[in-house]
Amino acid sequence: MRVTSSFSKYSHRRLPSPITCAWLALLALSVASAFLTMMPIAPKLLGGGILILALAKSRIILAKYLELAHSPSWLRGFTMVLTAFAVLIFGLYLV
Repeated sequence: MRVTSSFSKYSHRRLPSPITCAWLALLALSVASAFLTMMPIAPKLLGGGILILALAKSRIILAKYLELAHSPSWLRGFTMVLTAFAVLIFGLYLV
């Protein structure tokens, strides 16, 4: 005899929300940044790697938390500005 739950909406598994997925991605990128600092690589490569991970994190925040994924032109514009800023920062870091 099959037992059914009186809470039918809780008996089915739901997919995680986009915010939860974004949070998990940000957590993974933060852990990757921490592990990157422990690797024996040249400081210039380390700085570039951390900047790339920071760009990926900023894109996730813009797309998911600020919901710019629904407005691709704004997301593309912010991404271009952030990328230009990161290239400038990296150029200053190399000098």
